[in-house]
Amino acid sequence: MQPDVHHGLLGRDQGFAIVVAMMGLLMISAMAVALVLATTTDALIARNFSDGATAMYAAETIALRTIDDLAAEPDWSAVLDGRAHATFFDGGAGQRALADGSTIDLTAIVNVWNCGKGPACTTADMNRTTVERPWGGNNPQWRIYACGRLADLAPGVRSTSREYVLLLVADDPSETDGDSSVDGDGAANPGSGVILLRGEAFGAGGSHAVVDVTVARAGPRLRVVSWRLGR
Repeated sequence: MQPDVHHGLLGRDQGFAIVVAMMGLLMISAMAVALVLATTTDALIARNFSDGATAMYAAETIALRTIDDLAAEPDWSAVLDGRAHATFFDGGAGQRALADGSTIDLTAIVNVWNCGKGPACTTADMNRTTVERPWGGNNPQWRIYACGRLADLAPGVRSTSREYVLLLVADDPSETDGDSSVDGDGAANPGSGVILLRGEAFGAGGSHAVVDVTVARAGPRLRVVSWRLGR
């Protein structure tokens, strides 16, 4: 009896067709997964961009809001040495819980700006001459002047803002008195009547923004000398 060659070829063709069909299904599945991942990635990118932009607006808002308080302060030395605070102030030290459940440490934030390390700064640390802080004894020594939840910034106004904001102040480093806690005499110090502000905002998903502002007294008002976003 002759073997059924036709039947054998048919079986092999069917097996090959099944393999091709399975490969097609796998390719379709892979494309579907890639589409889902791409969509998810795009959504994450969009959300991160939105969170970052919101944080930047929040940092600018606290800077603008605090300028009014500083204009009303009769003695900026009291601001620089920590005796005076803005009306928007929730304590200025320790940890704060953010809306997404994470926390920030305000004390550590200030220390990092002042000497590059979170736990603590000595006077020698803050007066050390570095590339970023080349003024030695006139290095800015940052203190918290205003802080709190952005949603609480305007009492009586309903807000969905989730950012925590703070405003740091420091003496202008162009002064020559070697004392960052005193706004020096104008006759001897070119930086007298000038103060540095640093607005920071912390939001969801680790979003963070900084705005650096320099203001100077101009009669009863303040003049914005410089305004720089991001750092």
